[in-house]
Amino acid sequence: MTRGLEKHMVKIRLTRMGSKKRPFYRVMAIDERKQRDGRPLEFLGTYDPRLDPPALNLDIDGIEGWVGKGAQLSDTVKSLVGRVRREGNTVPPVSAPVGTEVVTNG
Repeated sequence: MTRGLEKHMVKIRLTRMGSKKRPFYRVMAIDERKQRDGRPLEFLGTYDPRLDPPALNLDIDGIEGWVGKGAQLSDTVKSLVGRVRREGNTVPPVSAPVGTEVVTNG
């Protein structure tokens, strides 16, 4: 066995962001040996399950590119990709904070 020539799998999985009781996730490509919140190779999207419907924004071309290079999807990311392929990215429109006026020219 030759040292230093081992091949390691790249996984596409979620990393948890947000504060306590308010989860928000980023989809990322990362070496399988790294910890959950370790440094990613690339960020590939976001997922916010707290919204109704959950906000889902994935870079499908980027994910397919990594899969073409041999990366494997986690079970959760696989189901999210399937949802995006059926329904499209679901990012709700951004609204102005409460108590502020939206000013338009015209």
